[in-house]
Amino acid sequence: MLTKIKCIIVDDEPMALNLLESYVQKTPFLELVKKCSNGFEALEAINGGNVQLAFLDIQMPELSGLELSKTLPKTTRVIFTTAFNEYALDGFKAEALDYLMKPFGFDEFYNAATRAKEWFALVNNQGQAAPAATAVAAPAPAKQDKEFIFVKSEYKQLKIKLSEVLYFEGLKDYIKIWIEGNPKPILTLMSMKALEEDLPADKFMRIHRSFIVSLDKVETIERNQVIINKERITVADQYKAAFKEFIKDNSID
Repeated sequence: MLTKIKCIIVDDEPMALNLLESYVQKTPFLELVKKCSNGFEALEAINGGNVQLAFLDIQMPELSGLELSKTLPKTTRVIFTTAFNEYALDGFKAEALDYLMKPFGFDEFYNAATRAKEWFALVNNQGQAAPAATAVAAPAPAKQDKEFIFVKSEYKQLKIKLSEVLYFEGLKDYIKIWIEGNPKPILTLMSMKALEEDLPADKFMRIHRSFIVSLDKVETIERNQVIINKERITVADQYKAAFKEFIKDNSID
């Protein structure tokens, strides 16, 4: 049986609100609890029931979507809808699941809703009690041939050449991608675990809960730290054995 995600839609523009309503009705795993024309209506709806997901316009009078998102319980996640891309960084800080740039079609809406569905499924699975004994899965084969990845950032799909990546830095549900020659990182919504599984294991290694480094870009190893582009990254205890093995395999005695 399909478990539906209870959601609200919030927009001060009637046409946008009606469009969102039609999209929700066409999405089989969404259940519309209420459509709201301002932030105060949305807050009342969330406080009055089990709202899991809010499609939330950012720019609204009196109470903006960003302001509203800061008051929501952790059990209610947000997908922002906006016509202004300058709000992207603020949206990332608010830990939104996704961002829809107006005008957007049903396919973009459905993709964002699917991302929310996957997030809720992951959370529900993590919340279940683990079995008494867990079989150890065999390691996945290394992805040796991958030369690039596509990531979503600021409403675009960006092609990232792996040969230019210095390291990946995790930040809650997001990842900063530090590129050679680029002073600012690319910010994308992704888990470190999913990224680690998708990277070629002969080129990238996780050395810390929050860092995956390009092995080709390691310049110096000093005690328990690697230095990449003047940045010092500590090798955490749980990753030391694998990292020492890498050093041993690539050292000349």
